[in-house]
Amino acid sequence: MKTIDELLAEGVAGKRVFVRADLNVPLDGTTITDDGRIRAVRPTVARLAAAGARVIVASHLGRPKGAPDPAFSLAPAAARLGELLGTEVAFATDTVGESARATVAALTDGQVAVIENLRFNAGETSKDDAERGAFADRLAELADVYVGDGFGAVHRKHASVFDLPARLPHAAGDLIATEVGVLKKLTEDVTRPYVVVLGGSKVSDKLGVIDHLLEKADRILIGGGMAYTFLKAQGHEVGSSLLQEDQIPAVLGYLERAKERGVEFVLPVDVVVSEQFPDLKAKTPGHPATVAADAIPAGVMGLDNGPETNKLYASKLADAATVFWNGPMGVFEHPDYAEGTRAVAQALIDSDAFTVVGGGDSAAAVRILGFDENAFGHISTGGGASLEYLEGKTLPGLAALED
Repeated sequence: MKTIDELLAEGVAGKRVFVRADLNVPLDGTTITDDGRIRAVRPTVARLAAAGARVIVASHLGRPKGAPDPAFSLAPAAARLGELLGTEVAFATDTVGESARATVAALTDGQVAVIENLRFNAGETSKDDAERGAFADRLAELADVYVGDGFGAVHRKHASVFDLPARLPHAAGDLIATEVGVLKKLTEDVTRPYVVVLGGSKVSDKLGVIDHLLEKADRILIGGGMAYTFLKAQGHEVGSSLLQEDQIPAVLGYLERAKERGVEFVLPVDVVVSEQFPDLKAKTPGHPATVAADAIPAGVMGLDNGPETNKLYASKLADAATVFWNGPMGVFEHPDYAEGTRAVAQALIDSDAFTVVGGGDSAAAVRILGFDENAFGHISTGGGASLEYLEGKTLPGLAALED
């Protein structure tokens, strides 16, 4: 995989460099609520601009249905990128149309432009190779060189991620190089003890990574909504907690395999419950109560790890040399149910381990709860991509960057 260092050594002055970034940031109207992904790609864009490239930044945002939708415009992200770069960033109001062509044509050496949301064109996400390829052809007309730096999208076989690199000289940006290097530390060159913390709502979302990590991890800690399927599999009642009954056979299989392989599987010993899911917008009181994990009453749902579980998980992380964490321990967006997630984050900071926060809601929680991002070894920009890499899958966007 060619690096951006090699690309810069060859010279990019005067060349149109297409940077496939991941600017898929959360928006409240037109206000960006977490700019982490924009900050992550800034170094690559800045290096290319400083070397005299004419930089064209492209990304998706949200899930528009293959047509323009103002609610998913990249205009706020373009403005924020300009603020971070300290320079004006031009914005094209389409992807490959008249605005994009004119905006790119107007760039001079060292200038940067952002084109509109790639998913406004149905060809970006099409499952039809010809339709996707046709869109990639039109994108290729805008540029001379391709730099892949949108790690959060590399697990997608999309036109700008998979097809476009085949049409242009290509290299991996700084962010992708960093992300891949970190993931190799979690799969190929692991320092032990290796502890994995998995949370989030659905156990079905994590089946592949659990299956793969049972061969690599020394200890797996489970929290979040997915924990209740594990507790049910052990014969405990879970009240009205989130439950995927159809996954119980798979969960039982994993627990048995863990026992056979000597992998320690750790589940909550107490949980914070409530009669109803909290109002996350209003942040009204959630009426929480703490109960033993094996004695959840009918009519209440588990929404967070309890204090004894927080202590237990901190102790299980204290001696770790490597930690991978993906998925919050509870409904961290509400202050009454954030302590489990906060406790895991603090335990990672307190440990001497190489700590990796696996993107998605975990990365959002770190920022929302006010932790210093630099206190962690690495915060990934791609939750789904990280999980698929750890499952051992081939990621289309990485395969496309291989020479």
